[in-house]
Amino acid sequence: MDKFRMVFQFLQSNQESFMNGICGIMALASAQIYSSFDFNCPCLPGYNAAYSAGILLAPPLVLFLLGLVLNNNVSMLAEEWKRPPGRRAKDPAVLRYMFCSMAQRALIAPVVWVAVTLLDGKCFLCAFCTAVPVTVLGNGSLAPGLPPSELARLLARVPCPEIYDGDWLLAREVAVRYLRCISQALGWSFVLLTTLLAFVVRSVRPCFTQAAFLKSKYWSHYIDIERKLFDETCTEHAKAFAKVCIQQFFEAMNHDLELGHTHGALATAPASSAAPATDSAEEDKEKLRGITDQGTMNRLLMSWHECKPPLRLGQEESLMGNGWAGGGPRPPRKEVATYFSKV
Repeated sequence: MDKFRMVFQFLQSNQESFMNGICGIMALASAQIYSSFDFNCPCLPGYNAAYSAGILLAPPLVLFLLGLVLNNNVSMLAEEWKRPPGRRAKDPAVLRYMFCSMAQRALIAPVVWVAVTLLDGKCFLCAFCTAVPVTVLGNGSLAPGLPPSELARLLARVPCPEIYDGDWLLAREVAVRYLRCISQALGWSFVLLTTLLAFVVRSVRPCFTQAAFLKSKYWSHYIDIERKLFDETCTEHAKAFAKVCIQQFFEAMNHDLELGHTHGALATAPASSAAPATDSAEEDKEKLRGITDQGTMNRLLMSWHECKPPLRLGQEESLMGNGWAGGGPRPPRKEVATYFSKV
């Protein structure tokens, strides 16, 4: 059990690196899933485009949502967004920074899926096989004589070699090569654009808004650490509260048992052994910060949710409405110098 606790604490302390690793694993898994996926184009004019759009868009959406679910900061962002302002105002820049940080990691696997799909070319071939220019690549003299519905039905079978019977109009290999070249060109363009966009977001953007970027990053880390410390403090407080309640229960039961005995020697023996437990209970009571019943604890937790304490370390200073920013210049402090001389 201690080993699992150590692993959990290690993952909490290295949450960012751990999430980067999870996103990388999901990206590799998405590529592996697509390679093992059996793509079957319906080869029907009214279904090719819908099926291809579903294969291209539905799995990336699932991977994006899965990346958000695996990120522990989702609940922290939702809690910070929905909580009442209270005595600490909410900073929209911090919320945007937290969401962008999560979205950047969650988008890795969907981007890999779309890039692999376009580079493979099967999905693009199924979607746009009916748009192949027959007059340029095939027998243009026969194309005008076919009705549009018959031409679309014939071209929709291009992805299916076992049922395609239009070589007299357009060679299937020509159409496949033509559409796959376009798909691969779009795939490499998509990879280049996403790489440039990631470079701009990760490197160039902080250079123009360095002060705002550092402020948002600092308070984002503060919210995460404050939540972890609050959970740890609640755990310690609940442990001390439960320990005191259990000790008082057994002390009361011991007292009831002592009243049932008639011999004085039997009554005094447990009393001496209960002294260390009483001292321990007193020490645990000091850790409870004066909270001795369920109602007080519930009001304290509700107060923490509705009006968190402002981020001001000096209690003697006036509290401002916005807990994120300071309240103007502070009065100058008086410096007192004291000299000591050896006499």
